[in-house]
Amino acid sequence: MAAPAQQGGGGGIVPSLVVMFLMIGVIYVLLILPQQRTRKKHEEMLSRLKKGDKVVTSGGIHGIVTRVKDDVVTVRVADNVRLEVEKSAISRVRVSGGVGAREESLET
Repeated sequence: MAAPAQQGGGGGIVPSLVVMFLMIGVIYVLLILPQQRTRKKHEEMLSRLKKGDKVVTSGGIHGIVTRVKDDVVTVRVADNVRLEVEKSAISRVRVSGGVGAREESLET
């Protein structure tokens, strides 16, 4: 007579919970933290936006800021052509200033 096969012990729920929390931690570090940093840098860039800054919108339109309101920026794109765009639509700022000019972008 053969003895019934013994099934392996599950070891409880604690190891499963530890693995689950470790996976959540890895997802947080790899996905959520970089997203928060990018958003914070973009908000800081927009808060420093001022008249005369050269900007590029998320639609690829290049222009110079002529007026900054709360959530709306007026951008001059050509002679006698001004566009009002949402402040959040500004994706890149190229600060005018000659040799030491810097460029701020979401890609960094």
